[in-house]
Amino acid sequence: MTQQRDAEEIDDQAMQKGSGMKQKNLFFDEDDLFGRLCSLKALSEGFKAVKRNHGSPGVDGITIEEFESRLVKELNNLKEELESWKYKPQPVRRVEIPKPGKGTGVRLLGVPCARDRVVQATLKHLLEPILDPKFSDNSYGFRPGRNQRQAVEAARKIVSSGKEHVVDIDLSKFFDRVHHDRLIARIALFIPDKRILRLIGMTLRSGVMKDGLVTPTTEGTVQGSPLSPLLSNVVLDELDKELEQRGLEFCRFADDCNIFVGSRKAAERVMRNVSRFIEKKLKLMINQDKSKVSLSKYVKFLGMTIIAGTIAISVQSINRAMAKVKELTPRGTNLTLERTIEKLNSWYIGWSSYYSMTQYPAQLRKIEAHVRRRLRSRVVGQQKRKRNLFKKLVKRNVPRYLVGKALFSNKGRWVLSHTRAVEMAYPNRWFIEEMGLKIRSNEQQAHWFSLDQWIKVT
Repeated sequence: MTQQRDAEEIDDQAMQKGSGMKQKNLFFDEDDLFGRLCSLKALSEGFKAVKRNHGSPGVDGITIEEFESRLVKELNNLKEELESWKYKPQPVRRVEIPKPGKGTGVRLLGVPCARDRVVQATLKHLLEPILDPKFSDNSYGFRPGRNQRQAVEAARKIVSSGKEHVVDIDLSKFFDRVHHDRLIARIALFIPDKRILRLIGMTLRSGVMKDGLVTPTTEGTVQGSPLSPLLSNVVLDELDKELEQRGLEFCRFADDCNIFVGSRKAAERVMRNVSRFIEKKLKLMINQDKSKVSLSKYVKFLGMTIIAGTIAISVQSINRAMAKVKELTPRGTNLTLERTIEKLNSWYIGWSSYYSMTQYPAQLRKIEAHVRRRLRSRVVGQQKRKRNLFKKLVKRNVPRYLVGKALFSNKGRWVLSHTRAVEMAYPNRWFIEEMGLKIRSNEQQAHWFSLDQWIKVT
């Protein structure tokens, strides 16, 4: 109710002061972006977008909930500061999160404070309808109505047409190396309002705070801010236009770009020429260790692999999923089996929702089978003595001769977890029906092959 009253109060103030704002701000009209940015209605919409995305506090420590508790006052202050040019973005709070995979380093994120996020979200809301239609049809990242599945499907169609050789370009620390002046000049081609350009420049150069020390930002866009994805597309749209001018077929999702050609020789030539354009013209760097020329079946694109004209989960993604299962089912733990399964379900529902774009549900079944075996191994390991395990399995209606054959063979817990006796005691349906373990491989989605169909990914 409080939020609704705040929104109504903002709208009422905007309507009552509409004519007054036009007199105070000579630049305000329906086609004036900066005037619209300074309106309470636009800032209110920006706050709603920020609230939907949640997020932790910035350097000022103010949470979204605290900001909302005094929403009308905060938005009025922002409006006045923007109109009088007293607004100055605060430094972002530096956060480091590990990248997927062992030994792959960390990803540097920046967390703006709530008020700066509102301004950036409002800017994005106003600029996106102008900039997005100018972007390439081969760009799928962070755009309305576009997603990873569409990008992977587009890549599959190109490969199926005969262009199986892929130029896989990996940009090194892209978000940290964006050239500010080139970015502003690129935006100016579509947004001539210098007040908007100046505000974006101030946002880009707001600095980063870590351990109480502020470091100036002379290049890069803050990965984690509402405006960053749109700005990254502005930068890389120049690459898209260059590739289109050269007549190349490609798919790009943010800084992940694959170019498809018909031969190895052509792929190597494209790699040389495009690398030169990226480094000399765009002032970006290519990660030579991760960039490569190869057949599509050896290339990972958005966690997937295009192989034999079909979409499969890449071997790297499968291996990371196996490692995650191991992390969630450690040997030495004080968690109950029920709590462990809750954590597994929470991870697997999200993971499988993305990777269900595979056409091979048998890949999901492989993960599910590995989860159950890890849980059976844990049940076996909880019995310190084989005599206790013997009694437990017999109590679960497993024939004594099967239990004896399995237990008195000096096999370890991992081998025992895959024996007929243990699998009879703890069958798949027990985990699914009684313990609530989630499975997805039985959903029979329209694009899936049968569960019996398998393909080897390398």
